[in-house]
Amino acid sequence: MYISVIRRERDSVFELSFSFIILYLEKDNSKKSEAGKLYFDTHAHFTDEDFDADRDEIIKAVHESGVELIMNASSDLESSLKAIELSEKYPFIYATVGWHPHDAKTFSEESVNYIRQWCALPKVRAIGEIGLDFYYDLSERDVQREVFIRQMELAKELDMPVVIHDRDAHAQCMEIIRKFPEVRGEFHCYSGSAEMAKEILNMGWYLGFTGAITFKNARKALEVIEICPNDRILIETDCPYLAPVPFRGKRNDSKYLPYMAQVVAQIKGISVEDVAEMTNQNGRRFFGIY
Repeated sequence: MYISVIRRERDSVFELSFSFIILYLEKDNSKKSEAGKLYFDTHAHFTDEDFDADRDEIIKAVHESGVELIMNASSDLESSLKAIELSEKYPFIYATVGWHPHDAKTFSEESVNYIRQWCALPKVRAIGEIGLDFYYDLSERDVQREVFIRQMELAKELDMPVVIHDRDAHAQCMEIIRKFPEVRGEFHCYSGSAEMAKEILNMGWYLGFTGAITFKNARKALEVIEICPNDRILIETDCPYLAPVPFRGKRNDSKYLPYMAQVVAQIKGISVEDVAEMTNQNGRRFFGIY
């Protein structure tokens, strides 16, 4: 059944359609293996301390549930090293490396040398997550901008894709990425407008969507999914954060990818299996995994 995303001027119908999606998800807990091992979690944090007690068990369960590939993202020196180590332990896990805007204050020229070295490793497939976060402001905004630009310069130099973190800094992020037309990238956990999405897509970039698209206030993200070409959509968990409904508030992991796939399937009028396959192929293409 195709549930279209209704425009703002028809809010009452939109709320009805969105409620149907959530009800469908909450009733169906059998999706974990319906598409075989086709899912690609394009943004996860299995090196996070929330997984310290049972990391190996969870990763094994995730892989057995139908997740074929995982991209483990990083935020600083320590997490980058851990992500690389994890990618070397599991053949189906890859890594991104870099300095998150929260950790921009710890970035130095030594960090530049580290990124150059890491990007030469076969399991490292992108620089990220990098960008701007003006919601928490855990690093000074000028420092965030400087570190973001420096890592974009590295991406251009090394011909590496980037994974962008953008929170409450849409205009500022766009201003910076426009200066690097040679760089390929993805906006992870996309939260901008449809108009901004069109510009990003016209640049050849990708958009990543998390469990937040199952939340009741996800109207804007659903509108973006509707206009996003099928070959530019990525699904991700950002685990252990942003667990989808009906697990919101609990620890997230890659087993919950089918809940995001179901929302995309409803909007696009295709099967969950098709979403799993197309987003897997999109992730492989973006990160160069064949």
